[in-house]
Amino acid sequence: MIKNPILPGFNPDPCICRKGDDYYLAVSTFEWFPGIPVYHSRDLKNWELYTHVLTDDVKVDLKKLPSAKGIWAPCLTYCEQDDLFYVVYGVMNSMNARYFDVDNFVITAKDIKGPWSEPVYLHSSGFDASLFHDDDGRKWVVSLEWETREGYEKPGAICMVEYSPEQKSIVGYPKRVWNGGTDRGCIEAPHLTKRGNYYYIMCAEGGTGYNHCVTMGRAEHVWGPYEKDPMNPIVTSVPGDSYERHDPDHLKPKYYNPESVLQKSGHGSYVETQKGEVYLVHLTSRPFAPELRCTLGRETAIQKMVWTEDDWLRMADGSNLAKLEVQEADLEECPMPQIPDFDDFDRGELGNWYYAPRIMPQSFADVKARPGYVRIRGQESRTSLNKVSILARKLTSVYAKITTKMEFKPEVHQHSAGLILYYDNMNYINLRKYYSETLGQSALSIIHLENGEKTEFLNTRIPVEDVPIYLRLEIKGRQSWFEWSYDGEKYERIGRIFDTTKFSDEYCKYGEFTGTMVGLTCADRVKHQHYADFDFFEYVADETKEVE
Repeated sequence: MIKNPILPGFNPDPCICRKGDDYYLAVSTFEWFPGIPVYHSRDLKNWELYTHVLTDDVKVDLKKLPSAKGIWAPCLTYCEQDDLFYVVYGVMNSMNARYFDVDNFVITAKDIKGPWSEPVYLHSSGFDASLFHDDDGRKWVVSLEWETREGYEKPGAICMVEYSPEQKSIVGYPKRVWNGGTDRGCIEAPHLTKRGNYYYIMCAEGGTGYNHCVTMGRAEHVWGPYEKDPMNPIVTSVPGDSYERHDPDHLKPKYYNPESVLQKSGHGSYVETQKGEVYLVHLTSRPFAPELRCTLGRETAIQKMVWTEDDWLRMADGSNLAKLEVQEADLEECPMPQIPDFDDFDRGELGNWYYAPRIMPQSFADVKARPGYVRIRGQESRTSLNKVSILARKLTSVYAKITTKMEFKPEVHQHSAGLILYYDNMNYINLRKYYSETLGQSALSIIHLENGEKTEFLNTRIPVEDVPIYLRLEIKGRQSWFEWSYDGEKYERIGRIFDTTKFSDEYCKYGEFTGTMVGLTCADRVKHQHYADFDFFEYVADETKEVE
C-alpha cells in the first residue's frame, strides 16, 4: 500500500506528469529558493527530491516580497510531440486590496534537470496558470481570472487563451470558460487534458482550506461548453454539498471533518501509467485538533482513480473521500534515494534539500571554505524580506529532533548565529549565540517572534565560552524547546516550552500557504561578513506518528 501523504511537510499544489517510465511531480515554493522542487518516482510510491526548476535568484527576483507571495502553483507537463518539458509558474507580487497582482511565465527544457529556457511572459490574468498541449499541436493556457469588481462573484472564473510557441506570446485576451462543477465557490487550479472525444477541465473548489476539493467538467470542444461531472467533487476531505459561492474566504474551518486524518484535500493533477492505471495527486493537510492548525503546511497525497464506462474519473473505491492508504500501481517497486538524517557537509556541495527565504542558499552558505563544515555568512535580521541567512529544510513531522555543532565567535552585539524554527519572517524561535555587552562575553539566549511581536528571553540567558557548542531543537507534538551542550552528550534545556501549533498558516497573520522549516542561521547586521561554521546538521523525524 501507498501511505499518505507521499510528500510530507511543505509540498503544496502538486502537478504530475510522465515521460516513459519516469514520473515527475512539481510543487509550490512561494518565497523560498531554490524554486519549484521536482520529485521523481518510477512506481508512484517511492519518491526522491530530484531537482529544482528555478535556481537563479536574479532572473526570478523574490526579494522584498511578503511571506506567502512568490512562486505559486507550478504546472509541469511533458509534450511528446515537442519532446520538451514545460513549466508554467506565477510570481505573486501583491495581494493588497485583494487585487492579486501576478505575472505568469513559461519555460522549457529537453531534460528535467535543465538547462531551462529564458522565461517567456504569458499574462497577468489570474493565478494557477497551466498549459495544455492539444493533439493538433495548439497550446492553451488556463488560469483563474481573479475578480475585483463589485457585484461579481468572487474570486472569479476560469479563463483560457491560446499560446503561440512561435510568437512566444498569447493570442488575444483570455476569455472565461468555466465557473465550476459545484457550488463550493473559490474555484482555482485549472488543468486541461484530453481523453478520447472529450476535453476535461479539472479544478480545485471550495478554497484551499477545509472545504477544498477536486472537481471536473468535460466538453467536446476545447472552448466548451463544459458539463459538470454529476458526482462532483471527485476527491475531497469533506463529502457532501455546500453552497459557498457567496463567501470568498478560503479557509472555512467549519468544514473540518473529524472522521478524516487528511484535511483540505484538493488541487489535483492526474497521470496515466504505462499500463493504463490512473493516479491523482492532490494537496492535503494534517492539522492539530481542536486548534485546526497545520504546522506542516499543505502536503502532497495520492489517490488511485478509474475511468467509468461513461467516461468520468472516479476514485477506485467508489467514494470521494481522500484515503490515508492507497493501492499500489502495477509497477515494479523502485526505492529512491532519501534525504539523509545526518549531513556532515563532506560532499563538497550543498544538499539540494536546503532552502532559504528569497535568495539562493549558496549565496551565503559555503561548504568549500572549510571542508567538512558549512560556513554561513551573516546578513540581515531574520525579520527582513531581503537578504537573510537561514539554511533550512522542511519539517516533515511534528515529532523531530534537530541537532548541530557550531563554532562561532561574535564580536559585537549585532553578530548572532544558531538554530531556528521558522514559519515566516514574523513567526520564529531562534536559539542564538551572540555577544552580550551586559555580560561582556558571548551568551546564549532565545528570541521569539509571534506575529511580529518580538520577545527576547533575557531571564534565561546563559554565558558561554567561545568553543564548539552543540545546539538542539526538540519538537514533540504541541511542545517545542531548545537544549545546548559543550560535549554533545549532556544537554541542558534553555528557555521555555513553545507552542508548536502556532507555527501554522491558520495562526500566522502575515503569511499563509507555506509550512514550518528548521535550520541554521547567522546574522551580521553591521558588515554582512561575519560567519559561523557548522560541523553537521542532524534531522531525525518520526513520520509514523500522526498529528494529534
